[in-house]
Amino acid sequence: MRTPILNVHFYESEQGQEPVKQWLRLLPQGDKKSIGEDIKTVQFGWPLGMPLVRHMGDRIWEVRSKVGNGIARVMFVLDGNSMILIHGFIKKQQKTPKPDLDLAKERIKKLRNRS
Repeated sequence: MRTPILNVHFYESEQGQEPVKQWLRLLPQGDKKSIGEDIKTVQFGWPLGMPLVRHMGDRIWEVRSKVGNGIARVMFVLDGNSMILIHGFIKKQQKTPKPDLDLAKERIKKLRNRS
């Protein structure tokens, strides 16, 4: 069995919630499977680029998955050999919505403050 290059962790809020995990639970089973396979591909194949992974700036990367009702994005940050999943959403427009990018940046700040 191959060894993963990156360990995958879910961002955890101060209240102990894991927003990406909660978001994934709300998705249809087929979408969850597609997103999970894409995250696993990144975990075992890092470093990767387009079309699966894109650097968004400010330490933020995104996994780009095709799902039943559009395109899913899971934003993550690297911490050593860990991939921390910080935000997930279904993209409905060409450009990444500013509120989604701002939320990811805010979660990164909170991660840094804990270290």
